[in-house]
Amino acid sequence: MTERFISVTLRQRGVKAVAKLLDDEAPRTAAAVWDALPLGDQVFHGKFARNEIYTLVAAFADTEPGPENTTITPIPGDLCYFTFDGVLNNPAYGYESGAAPGKHQLLIDLAVFYGRNNLLVNGDVGWVPGNVFGTIVEGLPEFAAACNDVWMGGARGEVLSYARE
Repeated sequence: MTERFISVTLRQRGVKAVAKLLDDEAPRTAAAVWDALPLGDQVFHGKFARNEIYTLVAAFADTEPGPENTTITPIPGDLCYFTFDGVLNNPAYGYESGAAPGKHQLLIDLAVFYGRNNLLVNGDVGWVPGNVFGTIVEGLPEFAAACNDVWMGGARGEVLSYARE
């Protein structure tokens, strides 16, 4: 298979990174994301995982990919796919009313990890392994600086988007 690349963009901050899909390591997840592109919505910064930004979208795959190429310790540049069914409805997570699509529907979290020392654990459910489906191959330093600005400067109004490159 020919290598496939996607762009990962923070629109307001005007920054874009290019990621290679990991078709050999996570073929089901990479295919599901590729087939659904473009994707994106409001960006959020991780509260527990550490150096993570993500967006929440409604489930888009005909069949959920299931676990593949999973990790609980993502490294800088990892793109991860998570499936959540109801766990994000807890008001402790702080999502504003209407910020996450659908109150009780299956949600997909598409995340970018931009720094080290991440640990995917949730106080309500324990370990939360993610499918690593891509890795940033261009623009990580600039993208990481913009991600840190999401953390320190705020996420309101910022959109994290994924598109075919």
